Amino acid sequence: MALPFLEAMLPKAIAAGSAKAPVRMAFLYVPNGMNMREWTPAQIGADFELPFILDPLRPHKNDVLVLTGLTQDKGRNNGDGAGDHARAAATWLTGAQPLKSESGQIRLGVSVDQVAAEQFGRETRFASLELGLEPGRQGGKCDSGYACAYSNNISWRGETTPGGKEINPRLVFERLFASSNPKEVGPVAARRQKYKRSILDFVTEDAEALSGKVGGSDKQKLDEYLTAVREIERRVEAAERSLAAAKAAGLIEGFDVPEEIPTSYEEHSHLMMDMIALAFQTDTTRIATCMLSNEGSNRAYQNLNITRGHHEISHHQGNSENLRQIREINRFHIRQFSYLINKLKSMPEGDGTVLDNSMILYGSSLADGDRHEHENLPLVMAGRGGGRIVTGRHLRYAPETPMCNLLLSMLNIAGVNAARHGDSTGVLRGLEA
Repeated sequence: MALPFLEAMLPKAIAAGSAKAPVRMAFLYVPNGMNMREWTPAQIGADFELPFILDPLRPHKNDVLVLTGLTQDKGRNNGDGAGDHARAAATWLTGAQPLKSESGQIRLGVSVDQVAAEQFGRETRFASLELGLEPGRQGGKCDSGYACAYSNNISWRGETTPGGKEINPRLVFERLFASSNPKEVGPVAARRQKYKRSILDFVTEDAEALSGKVGGSDKQKLDEYLTAVREIERRVEAAERSLAAAKAAGLIEGFDVPEEIPTSYEEHSHLMMDMIALAFQTDTTRIATCMLSNEGSNRAYQNLNITRGHHEISHHQGNSENLRQIREINRFHIRQFSYLINKLKSMPEGDGTVLDNSMILYGSSLADGDRHEHENLPLVMAGRGGGRIVTGRHLRYAPETPMCNLLLSMLNIAGVNAARHGDSTGVLRGLEA
């Protein structure tokens, strides 16, 4: 198992010239646009009020930047006709125009997370982590002649290679915390399955020995970390039992629910957010993406007493009840973002927290879903990027400012020396002190 950053590691890190904590980046995507009137703060600068949708961020207001005015021009049709949902997800992190092909061919560009992973991936166990909460086809067509891969992925390793995403918490857990030693994986996995033992049961002796060699603060941090891993494992197993019971009772007949995925969307989301947080804390990876739903998703949010599909409602046509339901879904999604922020803030690191050394971008590549707007995108970023970003503000940019300017700035702040990304025209001014 990987360990969190401990003070006992400092001498070695200083000797290697890398005592400063690494900067991490995560990107959380939500589909179908927003109720923009209930999203956009009225005031500019530090003295702004959080509107209804963003209100769950109130405990973290000083840790976030609300960004308005940014555009993904390549999400527009630019002569390619219908297909705004496919283009929205495809362009969010790439800034590239997706190929619309009758033959189902795909061509796009490299996404910003993979640009960063190319540089940082050699320093961590995993170059990047791609997660999601909904399954999605890679083949076939899903939106007006566009391949399904566009709607179901935001991470792209190359022009024709979507990064894919893992939606099964059990598989993510095993990937992050199981041994990567090829001589050990087979027998250890078999033995663990045989005795149904926790991963922590295999490392308890080593953990106790290490705990006796480190200082008080490191010992506390180690105990908290191991407790957190145990808790996630317990919740994954509980979710599996819940799913099995629901199947046995016939409560999910007719639904395509993949094995070992919680029936509760919120529990599913929290598990994935926890795994991102622990992966960052242990420096298992520094780059992560998560699609809270696929673009164009027509999920019904029964937990919010919303029985119609999200995509259907997003075409609100000005109907007040549709707009009310959209804002409830938007606010619910923001709660998931707030949960991740809280997790990262609770993880001490150096003189600050893991959140302080991160940049977590949340948003959509559509503004108003009824009009399929690709300008004035709803975006909010949490974390100080290692101390370089001034948070606690609402920044408004001139119309048609490329969102890729923000992505380019994030790369540079993280230490990637990039001249441009997608259709960027330069770095985004105003983020840094």
